[in-house]
Amino acid sequence: MLAIVGGTGLYELPGLEGRERLAADTPFGRASGEVQRGRLHGHDILFLARHGAGHRLLPHEVNYRANVFALKRAGATMLLAFSAVGSLVQRVAPGDLAMPEQYFDWTRGSRERSFFGGGVAAHVSTAKPVSARLVDAVQAAAASIGVPLHRGLTYACVEGPRLGTQAESFFLRGAGCHLVGMTNVPEAFLAREAQIAYATVGVVTDYDCWLDDPGQHASVSAILERYAKTLEQARRVLDALLRSPLPEPEPEIRHALAAALITPDTAMSAVQREWLGVLRR
Repeated sequence: MLAIVGGTGLYELPGLEGRERLAADTPFGRASGEVQRGRLHGHDILFLARHGAGHRLLPHEVNYRANVFALKRAGATMLLAFSAVGSLVQRVAPGDLAMPEQYFDWTRGSRERSFFGGGVAAHVSTAKPVSARLVDAVQAAAASIGVPLHRGLTYACVEGPRLGTQAESFFLRGAGCHLVGMTNVPEAFLAREAQIAYATVGVVTDYDCWLDDPGQHASVSAILERYAKTLEQARRVLDALLRSPLPEPEPEIRHALAAALITPDTAMSAVQREWLGVLRR
């Protein structure tokens, strides 16, 4: 089942039929809101607004573990996220859509970034953190309606909530990053721990602040204005995706825990075995 995680401006999924609202409470705390489950264009779909109703949560305040767990418990095997991003390269312009396939974690460690620890040890491979099959499907959907979409990019995730300095922008460019944002880490890595195929559609709002022209630097007003205009394109791509057969997640993603878990079940508590059982589905 495909789960949609809505970023800024995407707080509902219009047209979702037979909408159910599922509990937000999890063993890892409360998710950003209730998970919505229904059908759209013949597909069973889950939806969760990352920042909560009314955009209450800053990126570092989001309970990513609870969000991913709630979606997995509801049946998610794939997760397509939507996020505002800044561009660190000239060729990816504000107003474009861009799908990263690599991540550079430049957060500061204040986010809970793993389901594991506290008596359950596992080390999941994230060498290729994104589902190529899901990216292929989104790219094909975009092409079918004539919407350009960049792929094969590296997303640098920063802590926020402040916008970055020019020195940081140059550093990330020098590290080979193409996009910068605040929300995809640890979301992408938790999805892999939950054996969910993950990809994100980045809605490019600005050039961060690496250009000499201050008029091109990121600002909240400019981000929101650009995002609102470009989000409509992202919605069209999502609609085209859901009007087509969805891909099957990669087997190596759906069985990522098989070679990652170290702690035997016999050494875990009943509570640990219970939440791990959800991740193993």
